[in-house]
Formats: sequence, structure tokens, C-alpha cells
Amino acid sequence: MIDARLQPLQRAVLQPPAALLAARGITADSISIAGFAVGLLAIPALAFGWWMAAFVLIAANRIMDGLDGAVARIHGPTDRGAFLDIALDFVFYALVPLGFALHDPAANALPAAVLIAAFVGTGSSFLAFAAIAAKRGDQAAKFRTKGIYYLGGLTEGFETIAVFLAMCLFPASFAMLAWIFAAACGMTTVLRWHQGWTTFR
Repeated sequence: MIDARLQPLQRAVLQPPAALLAARGITADSISIAGFAVGLLAIPALAFGWWMAAFVLIAANRIMDGLDGAVARIHGPTDRGAFLDIALDFVFYALVPLGFALHDPAANALPAAVLIAAFVGTGSSFLAFAAIAAKRGDQAAKFRTKGIYYLGGLTEGFETIAVFLAMCLFPASFAMLAWIFAAACGMTTVLRWHQGWTTFR
């Protein structure tokens, strides 16, 4: 919902470290892969209830996700990089609720499953819209630097990560947060369906 508004601040903060990494020959793709590997470590941390470790790993994954884009803008963006970025992001988003489910299946499995299903709705509507928009040559006015058409919504990257971090800080509230955010994701999916229906008529 506020990703576009945060872009200028994000770029200002990440530009200096991105320039340093780019100068040392580190590619955006390598940062994407390393960031995903860091994010994977959050899953066993969640499963074992190491909440602060999970918090740090999730935050690190997101910082590296921003850095790969900043480095890509220096070296020049590629189609492979855009594909890798979004593909790894969606898998990571689904794995975080799984980590909570592994920690306490009795309390967390059902809300985690519903949240993952809601992510399928937001992710599939996002990618379906992007595919058709690319075919038509459309561009998202607020996200012109993205590698694919970036369709906004009620739940975007910032909101998702904020909820994940809140879940780490208040793990006993995971189920409640998961139900609430799944409902918000459901609203996002319906709104994107409507946007696709009207845009592509």
C-alpha cells in the first residue's frame, strides 16, 4: 500500500552500500541468491522458537532484497534478475508462515495454511496482471524501475514484512496476526481481480 512512497527513502539509504558492492564486482543476482539463503535460515529459527534470530534473518533478507535492486540499477537491470527477484520473494513469503506452523502445529498450522493460501491469491493475481500488462506493453506509473509490471494493493512488500517482524516480536499472537493479514490479502486479491477485469476488458 505504501511501497511507492517508500521508494525514494529506500534508494537514498541503499545507494551508498550498493555502490560499494557494485565497485567490488558483486552482482545483483548473487545478492538475490545470498539473500534468499539468509531467509531460508529463518525457517529453522522460527521452528525452534528462536524469535530474535528469526527477526534478524528476515530483516536481513529484506535488506538484501533491496540491495539487489540498487546494484542492478548501477550495473543495468536484466530480465533474469527481475525473474529471480520476484520468484525467490514469493517462495520466501510462503516459507515464513510454515516456520511458525512447524513451531506449534496445533495452534499455528491452520492460520499458517490460510495465510499461505492468501499469498497464493495475491501472488497469482500480481503475476497474471504483470504477464498480460507486458504483452500489452503497459508500464506501472509508480514503479517504472521495476523489472516487471508492479501492481500495488492493500498488502504489498512493506506490509508483509512488517507483519512478519511483528509475528517474531509477538509469537503468541501469530494466529491472530495471520488471520487478520490473510483477510487483508484476500481483499487485495479481489481488488486485483477487479482491476484486471476492468483494465483488460
